[in-house]
Amino acid sequence: MTANDELTSTLRCIERRVIWLATSIVHHANRRRPNPSGLKVGGHQASSASIATIMAALWFEHLRRGDRVSVKPHASPVMHAISYLLGQLEAPQLETLRQFGGLQSYPSRRKDPVPADFSTGSVGIGATAPIWAAIAKRQTERFTGSHARVRHYSLVGDAELDEGAVWEAVFDPMVRELGEVVWIVDINRQSLDRIVPQSAAERFERVFAAAGWQVLTVKFGKELEALFARPGGERLRERIIAMSNAEYQRMLRLPATELRAKLPGMGPHAEAIHALIDGLDDAALTSAIGNLGGHDFVALRRAFERIDDTVPTVILAYTVKGYLLPTAGHPQNHSALLTEEEYRQFAVEVGEDADSPWSRFDTSSAAGRLSAEVATRLHRTDPEAAATPFEPPVDFGHTPRGTAATQAALGRALLDLSRSAPELARRVVTVSPDVSSSTNLAGWINKVGVWAPAPRKDWFDGDGQTMLHWREAPEGQHIELGIAEVNLVSLLGELGATWSRDGQPLIPIGTIYDPFVERALEPWSYGIYAGGQSILVGTPSGVTLAPEGGAHQSIKTPSIGLEQPECVSVEPAFAIEVEWLLLDAISRLGRQDGTSTYLRLSTRPVDQALAELPTDAAGRAQRRKHVVAGGYVLRPAADPHVRIAAMGAMVPEALEAASMLLLSGIRAEVVVVTSADKLFRAAQARAGLDDAPSWIIEQLFPAAVPAPLVTVLDGHPHTLAFLGSVAKSEARHLGVSKFGQSGDLDSVYAWHGIGAADIAGAALDLVRL
Repeated sequence: MTANDELTSTLRCIERRVIWLATSIVHHANRRRPNPSGLKVGGHQASSASIATIMAALWFEHLRRGDRVSVKPHASPVMHAISYLLGQLEAPQLETLRQFGGLQSYPSRRKDPVPADFSTGSVGIGATAPIWAAIAKRQTERFTGSHARVRHYSLVGDAELDEGAVWEAVFDPMVRELGEVVWIVDINRQSLDRIVPQSAAERFERVFAAAGWQVLTVKFGKELEALFARPGGERLRERIIAMSNAEYQRMLRLPATELRAKLPGMGPHAEAIHALIDGLDDAALTSAIGNLGGHDFVALRRAFERIDDTVPTVILAYTVKGYLLPTAGHPQNHSALLTEEEYRQFAVEVGEDADSPWSRFDTSSAAGRLSAEVATRLHRTDPEAAATPFEPPVDFGHTPRGTAATQAALGRALLDLSRSAPELARRVVTVSPDVSSSTNLAGWINKVGVWAPAPRKDWFDGDGQTMLHWREAPEGQHIELGIAEVNLVSLLGELGATWSRDGQPLIPIGTIYDPFVERALEPWSYGIYAGGQSILVGTPSGVTLAPEGGAHQSIKTPSIGLEQPECVSVEPAFAIEVEWLLLDAISRLGRQDGTSTYLRLSTRPVDQALAELPTDAAGRAQRRKHVVAGGYVLRPAADPHVRIAAMGAMVPEALEAASMLLLSGIRAEVVVVTSADKLFRAAQARAGLDDAPSWIIEQLFPAAVPAPLVTVLDGHPHTLAFLGSVAKSEARHLGVSKFGQSGDLDSVYAWHGIGAADIAGAALDLVRL
C-alpha cells in the first residue's frame, strides 16, 4: 500500500466519524435534549453529509495555517465535528447546538466557541466573502510587508449560486487576478424543497470560465470510473450524464432489483448497460451508482493538486445530499431528521455507539495521529491582541466659510486627515460603486491612488483636461467596484474585519448613493453581525437632490440607520460636523467594543455662517462634544413657546421658520439633531433600557423648560417621532413619506410639506392648542 493509499484510508475513517458526529450533534439537539417550549430546533443532517468528504479532505490534507475557509451555512455541524476532532471543543459543547450560548446554527465568527473564519448564516453572502477577504489581506500587506499568498476557500452549496450577488462578484474584473481564491461547489442538485430540475453544472463551467476562473470538475468516483472503463461502460456514462437530476436521485434510492431494471433505460444502448451491470453483485451496484467525485478522496486530491494559484479556481464537486444517511438522495431530505430508530441503525452501519456518540480517535491510531498533526499545523494565535485602536485627532481646527454641502466636506476631511495624521490616513481604504467623482472623492483618489492587483498604466496621465487621475497599483487606497452595491458593502465588511482576523486594523469608508443603501442592506448588516466595522457614507440623500427626481430620493434610510445594531447613524447639517463625526467614527473602528457608522450626507449647498460656530476654544469644544453626542441647541430661546428639532439639510428651513414665528411673537428654539440613533439610545438609557450616556437628552429637552415640539428631516418622519415622548409634550413630525418628484427645491419641499412655512405652520398649530 502506498503512502497515498494509507492517507486515503485514514481520511475515509475520518470522513465517517465526521458524518457521524455532525449527524449526532443535530440529533441530540432535536431528539434528546429537553425542549420545554416545543419549538422546532432544526438542523441540516443531509446538507452536512453531502459536504463532509470535501471538508475532511480540505482540513486533514490540504489546508495550511494561514488559509481561511467560508463554510456553507447548513454545514455548521461538520465544522463543529472537525473542531472537536482537532481538540478545539469538548464533548459537552457538542450537545449545545442551537442552544442559548451554545454552538451556533450557522458558522459564526463572533458567537461560536471556535470562531469560524467567516459568518455565513445568510445563504449566498458567505460564498463571496473570501473574495473580499483576499483583497482585504492584500491591503494589510502595506503594513506587514508579507506577500505570502494564503488561500481563501469558499465551500458553496450549488443552490447558493442562485443568488445574483454571487455572479456580480465572480465577474468583477479585479477578481480574475486573485489566484488565492478557491471555491468548492457542492453539486448535490437539491434545494430546500426539491431536486433542481436540470443540471446546471455544465452552465456553471462555462460561466466561471468566461469570467476568467480555472474550472475543475470532479464528477465521478473511482468505482464508477472503473465501470466506465469496462465494455459498455461508455454507454453507462452517457446514460447517467443524460439523466435528469430527479431521475438520477431516484436511482440512488432504488433497491438493487429495481435499479437493475431501470438504470439501463429504454434507449438503443440499454442492452449494453444491462450486460455491464449484470456482472455486479447487489452491493457493488448500489454502491457504484452513488460513487460521485465529491465523495472520492483520490479524485478530490487530483483536483487540489491542479489548482493554478495565478487565477481564481472553482472546483465543481458532485455529491449526494444525505451521503451515507438513510435519507440520501430523497427530495425532501433538506431539513429531515433521522428518527431514533434510523439513528441507531446508522450507528451500527458506521460502527459507532448511539448511546455514547462523542468519541475521538485513539491517539495511537492513524486517524488519531493525523488529527493531532493537523491540530498543530493549523494552530493560530489570537490576532486581536496585536491590534491597536485608532486615536485620530478630534478637530482639525478649520472653520468652514461660504456655502458648502456636507457631501463635499467628506473629500476635504479625508485630505485634511492625510495632512494632519498621515500614518492614520494610510490605513484608510475608500470604496465606491463607480461614483467616486460624484461623491467628491476625486482629490483623495488623486492623492492615494487606486488599488489594483498589479500596476497598470494610466494612459491619461498628463492630459490637462483630466481632473481625476486613475493611477492603479497594489499600493492604492481606493477600490472601485462598478455598479455593484452588494459587492461594495461585502468588501467593507471584510476590510473592517482585518483588525480581528490579521491584527491589522484598516479604516474602510464606502460611499454609496443613499437610495441604494436599501439594495445593499442585507450584506451590510451581515458584515456588521460578523464583526466587520466600517463607515458607510450615504450620499446624496433625501429629496434635496430635487431635480433628479423620485428615483434618486431616499426616504427610509434614516430609520434604517437608527435601527441597525452595532452601527451609529449620524447626519450632519454643516461641514464642520462632517469632520467631527467622521473622526469620531474612525475612533470607533478596530476594537472589541467598536461600532460601524452610517454617515448620511447631502448635496444641498448650505451657508456655513448659519452654524454660528463659537469662536472661542471652549465654546468650540463644547459644540463638538454635543455634535458627537447627538445634537445641540443652535438657536436658544428663553422660555420657548415651541421647539423645532431639525436634522441635516432641513436646518436652514428650521431657522427660517423660527424667524417667521418670531415676527408673530412666538419664541422658537432650534435644536439640531446630528444623530437620531444616539438620542434614541440616550432616551432609552434614561429609562434604564440602555447603557448609553443620557446627559444629552436633558441638554436638548430640559424637563424644567417643557415646550411643544416640531421635528423635521429629509426622510421619514418616523425617525424623529420618539422625540415627542422625550420632550413630554405635544408634537408634530414632518418629513418625507411619499415618493419624490423632480423639480426645484421649493417645489419639492412644498410637495412634501417640509418647507419653512410648513414648519412654522405646524408650530403655530401646537402653540394654539
